[in-house]
Amino acid sequence: MNAMARPARKRTKPRIHSSRLRRAADIALIVLAMGAIGLFVATKIIGGRPDVPQSASGTNAKNGNGAGAPSTSMGPEYGSGLPGEFDDLEPGPDEFESEDGGEPMAGPAIVSDPYAARPFAPVDDARLATLLDPEIERALKVGRIPSMAVVCVSGDRIVWTRSAGLANVRVKTPAACDTVYLIASTFKTMSATALLQLMEQGKFKLDDRVNDYLTDFKIEGENKRYPVTFRHLLTHTSGLPTDFGRHAVWEDQSPISLVDYMRGHTRLARRPGTRVLYSNIAFTLIAHLVEKLSGLPFKEYMRTNVFAPIEMRDTAFEPRADMAERLAIPYMPVRRRAGVFRPVDWVKADAWPAGVVYSTAADQARWLIANINGGIYKGRRVVAESTFKEMTRRQFDRFAGPINGGWLNETSGYGLAWWVSKLNGQTVIAHSGSVNGYTAFFAGNLDRKTGVTILTNGNKAHRWLYGLALKALEAL
Repeated sequence: MNAMARPARKRTKPRIHSSRLRRAADIALIVLAMGAIGLFVATKIIGGRPDVPQSASGTNAKNGNGAGAPSTSMGPEYGSGLPGEFDDLEPGPDEFESEDGGEPMAGPAIVSDPYAARPFAPVDDARLATLLDPEIERALKVGRIPSMAVVCVSGDRIVWTRSAGLANVRVKTPAACDTVYLIASTFKTMSATALLQLMEQGKFKLDDRVNDYLTDFKIEGENKRYPVTFRHLLTHTSGLPTDFGRHAVWEDQSPISLVDYMRGHTRLARRPGTRVLYSNIAFTLIAHLVEKLSGLPFKEYMRTNVFAPIEMRDTAFEPRADMAERLAIPYMPVRRRAGVFRPVDWVKADAWPAGVVYSTAADQARWLIANINGGIYKGRRVVAESTFKEMTRRQFDRFAGPINGGWLNETSGYGLAWWVSKLNGQTVIAHSGSVNGYTAFFAGNLDRKTGVTILTNGNKAHRWLYGLALKALEAL
């Protein structure tokens, strides 16, 4: 062995000093103590009931209106407050709250509405089901329609309801009679009623010259010997163009004001009274006249004087949030692929009073009840009897014949907004509507006081709805 060599040292793990261990143990004890104190304080704050979650207002979190909680007051602990170290535990405003802690910002699609419709209960009738269910299934298949809601009325009652198909094809949402659809030009019968209510107040006469009532703009190209009258507007014989001014709901551009839109769009395409020229511009002008003669915004006038008296709580220009939840998606069928549909854009329009309105089959049925009963709903008269008779009288015999793709027969013609026809010697009123992925229709027999309303998310499905409506009227 080399005398100079040193013996090898045995390697050992580094020792952990006992002082470090004691320090870690002290920290753990402090943390445990602080946790215990925090639990004790929290228990005192919520009244000794740590098992009951509380909302920021002190109510039972399981019941937002405080039902079941012993009290909605905060108690003495909240009044006295706690030391400053707990101040930052108070809930602050989130992205949906205003800086002052108020409610979410109000808008057209509000969270709840005291006037909102209650859930709609279906109404069945075995006889009508036997007769009409096969017709509905056939219309869906042959017409390539994703869904429809059908409501039949008799007298002052809803007597049968049926919904079929899918309001949302992708997620398989079934349609219902309170599913919300765009009702399109069926709304024209409602805006006509609004204008005629003002006629009853002496604001104008049917054969008055419209230009005499306009100040912000005029109907252009008019020969004073052949003036445009209120009757012309209501019967699509004014000579004003069809224009709609469509936009996608999600695009940046918004519809302009009625007055701004009317300027430059009220030039006559032909002399009034010479032929039927379906005109969305005419019914947009009607909305402007309602505003001008009533002194109220058109939407407000409609809500107060037309929708409300007939309890049409699910009819709106801008759907509430609970209506948006029930919206049917608009679709077009995919060519050569049966049962396959593609969604299309919701639309808005510069000529929105012509029919950019949302509703349900149940609400449309209430409107139909008011009309098959001569303008009365639950004892409330919406228009005078004489006015209603004028609305449902064919105005111009020389313009008689099948309407809009062949509705009914050679007796069909325009009343005031309504289509008016004769069927087996009885008077039938009707109107359709169609906008980008939606088709709507209703018809009523004035002599028998029966009717049917149909809403769909099918595109240009008129002919199949006409056939179904005739079957329903016959069955009623």
